[in-house]
Amino acid sequence: MNKKQKIMLIRILTAAALLAVLHVLPVTGWMRFGLYLIPYLIAGYDILRKALKGIQNRQVFDENFLMAVATVGAIALALYERSGDYTEAIAVMLFYQIGEWFQSYAVGRSRRNISELMDIRPDYANVEQDGKLEQVDPDEVSIGTVIVVQPGEKVPIDGTVVEGASTLNTAALTGESLPREVREGDEIISGCVNMTGLLKIRTTREFGESTVSKILDLVENASSRKSRSEDFISRFARVYTPAVCFAALALAILVPLARTLLLGLPAGWSVWVYRALTFLVASCPCALVISIPLSFFAGIGGASNAGVLVKGSNYLETLSQTKTVVFDKTGTLTQGVFEVNGIHHHEMENEKLVEYAALAESASSHPISKSLQRAYGREIDRSRVTDVQEISGSGVIAKVDGVEVAAGNDKLMDRLGVPYIPCHSVGTIIHMAVGGKYAGHIVISDVVKPHAREAVQALRSAGVHRTVMLTGDAKPVADQVAQSLGIDQVYAELLPAGKVEKVEELLLDNSERGKLAFVGDGINDAPVLSRADIGIAMGAMGSDAAIEAADVVLMDDDPAKIAKAIRISRKCLRIVYENIVFAIGIKLACLVLVALGFANMWLAIFADVGVMILAVLNAIRALFVKKL
Repeated sequence: MNKKQKIMLIRILTAAALLAVLHVLPVTGWMRFGLYLIPYLIAGYDILRKALKGIQNRQVFDENFLMAVATVGAIALALYERSGDYTEAIAVMLFYQIGEWFQSYAVGRSRRNISELMDIRPDYANVEQDGKLEQVDPDEVSIGTVIVVQPGEKVPIDGTVVEGASTLNTAALTGESLPREVREGDEIISGCVNMTGLLKIRTTREFGESTVSKILDLVENASSRKSRSEDFISRFARVYTPAVCFAALALAILVPLARTLLLGLPAGWSVWVYRALTFLVASCPCALVISIPLSFFAGIGGASNAGVLVKGSNYLETLSQTKTVVFDKTGTLTQGVFEVNGIHHHEMENEKLVEYAALAESASSHPISKSLQRAYGREIDRSRVTDVQEISGSGVIAKVDGVEVAAGNDKLMDRLGVPYIPCHSVGTIIHMAVGGKYAGHIVISDVVKPHAREAVQALRSAGVHRTVMLTGDAKPVADQVAQSLGIDQVYAELLPAGKVEKVEELLLDNSERGKLAFVGDGINDAPVLSRADIGIAMGAMGSDAAIEAADVVLMDDDPAKIAKAIRISRKCLRIVYENIVFAIGIKLACLVLVALGFANMWLAIFADVGVMILAVLNAIRALFVKKL
């Protein structure tokens, strides 16, 4: 509870205590009126001030104006009738303030939850100078600076580990409690918490461009992008509030005049003025104006907790309508890391064949060479390798321990006149010839992400009707990946422009099937992410361009989070629609009852404050997404 909320609570309690005391004090006349004004002003002076400011700024019709007119009118009516019953008017103001305090507390609680979830902003960076660690502002650290992160501290800036090994807590970024191991040479992103060892990190970005800054910017600006539901409520309130004011005026003036002039009955001015004032109290649109934005705010906060950053409530609403999901392949459904997946028709031990291949390819920086070196698993001794010849488009020939080794494709084998055995596996095939004889072949392929198949199945469970994969890879590779994952359609060998064209075709075909989401991670995916109804980017390893162009960012690159994001958005929208129907329905029913004389101001208080509290409580449910 902040200071402002504490002061408001003290005002409410003080006004309530004074009202209770005055109720039993035997005072009458102007003394009674003066004493009752004290709790009224304690409870509602800020409402009266806001109403006056609204009138001065020509923004008359808001909830403050409605409450001010209703309560001042009720007091004036009690004075006119000399009844001395000011309790109702003060109680209306008091209960309204209780509702406002509750709403303020609920919004504050939601904001605190989100700030706790996103409590990743580093306060300082440790830079070593003259053998001592100095804490400096992360903004002052330039690219290439070596910073020190001690156990228990947050990583302030993106970089590469140059010394040390540790375990990182990435929960604030990814929503996952599973720690991540890092060692020398590994890339590390800001916002993680260093749990065990001391790390020295060479920064690769400035603080303003680092992951933590971008995440905080996304969360802070999310509320500025409004959904259609929020826009509808804003437009509704602008029309609704003046309408009920004029309706109340008609109740207070036109109905009594009609009774007198048309029916010849007593006007009953006090009865109809009271009904008009009650009508104003009941009509206040607080429940809608407050609970709808709060529902979206809570939904964005809940998604952040799950490691899904949604850039605005409009994107949350679009996500809930997604029926087609289009995937990029490499880095999205696959890890984008080539690995040795098979060794076939070999004439020597697997380890020896891989050793020959890794040493022969050791001079190359190609991803295929890197994958062979990883499969070898030991440090490369370059002194064992001589006479390296790299043959463009074919492979490499080298002497390893004095033995001629050829590693490459079928063109290289044809060039050397070495008969080879074709491979029917999908992937990159490295044929090996050792000492002029065929020694077998090694299959290297991209690795499918561990939960990719479950992610596609989860999308079907979440109501997605169609899944599509777009890739620049060869058709056999694409077909195999799509088949293994259960993807409905696949389009291969596409250039970046071809991906955009294909998405545009799918959008035309998808016009009556809900929205289309595209999921990608690379620089070449940025145009497609912008073109789709909603773009989803991989945030941990995705490119800056893709994250910038996307509407939703998955912080741990897990495609299973897409289905969770859709379920979160649908829960949020369900809560929004519940609040709209509930609030408008109760309001209209109460307004009819008030106009017909079947409801007094106490029921009007429930229609205003009670509905608002129930709607706010319902909105906060959008924060809880762990079981989705």
